[in-house]
Amino acid sequence: MDAELLEQLKEIVGEGGWREQSEVDPKYYEDWMGARAEVPALLLRPADTEQVSQILAACHRVGQPIAPQGGMTGLVSAAAPHKDEVAMCFDRMKQIQDVDIYTATMTVEAGAELQTIQERAQEAGMFFPLDVGARGSCTAGGNLSTNAGGNRVVRFGMMRDLVLGVEAVLADGQVINGLNKLRKNNTGYDLKQLFIGSEGTLGVITRAVLKLSPTPTSQNVAFCAVENFDEVASLQVYAQASLGSNLSAFEVLWHNTYQLIDEKVPHVKVPLPTNFPFYVLMESMGSSKEKDTELFLEVLEGAAEKGIIADTVVADSDAKVQSLWMVRDAAAEVMGVGYMHTFDVSLKVQDMGYFGEEVEKRLRQQWPQAVIGLFGHIADGNVHIIVNVGPQTRSLHREIDEVVYRLIQELNGSVSAEHGIGIMKKEYLSYCRSEEEITLMKTLKYAMDPKNILSPGRIFL
Repeated sequence: MDAELLEQLKEIVGEGGWREQSEVDPKYYEDWMGARAEVPALLLRPADTEQVSQILAACHRVGQPIAPQGGMTGLVSAAAPHKDEVAMCFDRMKQIQDVDIYTATMTVEAGAELQTIQERAQEAGMFFPLDVGARGSCTAGGNLSTNAGGNRVVRFGMMRDLVLGVEAVLADGQVINGLNKLRKNNTGYDLKQLFIGSEGTLGVITRAVLKLSPTPTSQNVAFCAVENFDEVASLQVYAQASLGSNLSAFEVLWHNTYQLIDEKVPHVKVPLPTNFPFYVLMESMGSSKEKDTELFLEVLEGAAEKGIIADTVVADSDAKVQSLWMVRDAAAEVMGVGYMHTFDVSLKVQDMGYFGEEVEKRLRQQWPQAVIGLFGHIADGNVHIIVNVGPQTRSLHREIDEVVYRLIQELNGSVSAEHGIGIMKKEYLSYCRSEEEITLMKTLKYAMDPKNILSPGRIFL
């Protein structure tokens, strides 16, 4: 790295705003997927947007590549620094700057953790609905740059649906201040969407105006056993029609995942016998506790009468609500099997039953002893897969990817529902996006970042 630039960057962020290679903590370069562990020559910790602007302007002048980071909880290696890259994190930019109950908005810096945002909204009598397993570590900037999804997309949408405005810094240091609180603002291009979901390749998000919702006063949760996927799909349609906008989550565990949770996650107790093909966690949130509970129970009773559900457990306390959600969350905590290679794909709901059977069949044709689990949000078309084919799982990830993503291509699905592309999936982008679409993406990238300094090598081959 250029010595003059190194000193200039240190001067910009000041004492406490940088770490050289030998002092960089592993959390700033070790990838959750275990695929990247390149120690950056320099870690920058800017304190405000002006410092971010100066950093990018300096790097742009000499063509120095830089890797912006959120909480480093991503699963596609988008934020882990590559060789010769400068890393830039936002752990000195985590203020919640404004909570406005009249516009139902919260203005936050990029480094604010999701759990802190949720708690601050709750303190103000409001609700921020995005929720993912890494809530204690992931940040607003990371959630925005990856367009995070999570458990309640069926009702509230993904991260791009939960933001009104962003402030972002372009590759050359220009600051785009779009911190807009207006719900209706039809004045030209919606520029914030250029940065949301672009994984740090088009600009660096520094602040955002998030949309809040009224705090639900009722929460009802049930865990249901279902005999086949057609009935899972029927239950979803019935629940959406009967509960309307109160339906806040519809999570599904295939039998293979439920069995793994029972056997491999000792701190979680499964609520139903393990002999059913599918399990559904259904949640309703509303504003009238007694009426909402009555409606929820009516829907479950109606589903049972229709033969859609075979058995069910209904949460009758806050502790039971938490315990049922723990079962769903435990799908990401399966241990004792070995490294689990993970997938995050999107499909039409009507294709999911076939997909679950076919992907397991194809994987077992090559690895008969494979450990496989499927689960997901389903109502928004999202399926997650965990796979272990033995001690060589990490080194065989491309062969496993090809099996899964080839089937996704056949079904006109998406290789990424909510995790992004990053490094891990870029060779499969063409499986779900046309040549013309990819060309347009590249045109945007090189128009906004002509020297290719922002997260180079991500998304595109």
